[in-house]
Amino acid sequence: WEYACRAGTATPFATGTCLATSQANFDGEQPYHDCRKGSKKDRTTAVGSYAPNAWGLYDMHGNVWEWVSDWYDGYPADEQTDPVGPDSSEYRLARGGGFINDAGQCRSARRKSIIPDMRADALGIRLVKEVD
Repeated sequence: WEYACRAGTATPFATGTCLATSQANFDGEQPYHDCRKGSKKDRTTAVGSYAPNAWGLYDMHGNVWEWVSDWYDGYPADEQTDPVGPDSSEYRLARGGGFINDAGQCRSARRKSIIPDMRADALGIRLVKEVD
């Protein structure tokens, strides 16, 4: 998920060092570090309301947290390439942040541990189709 979200970038967001409310649906009243404040919608927005990342993926930052298939585990201390998570855990992972979250929660690297039966307005799924 993070690799797809970053789309070749190494910054906190696929958009650069800041995330603006013109780029994603999040609580713009709580910007990331020294970034500019923005508005807050208090609801989800339609998929594709914002420009896609460099790889054509929409809404990777904000709107709703996305369930991923991985179980939660802490990051290892050393650098990893394409790490494999545990076979099971008490928690699942969600990525991307939601419309109720500050910009920091929407960073490409941010992971949230969630109990497997969690339900919330700011939690959803991303359907994926393989293409040749």
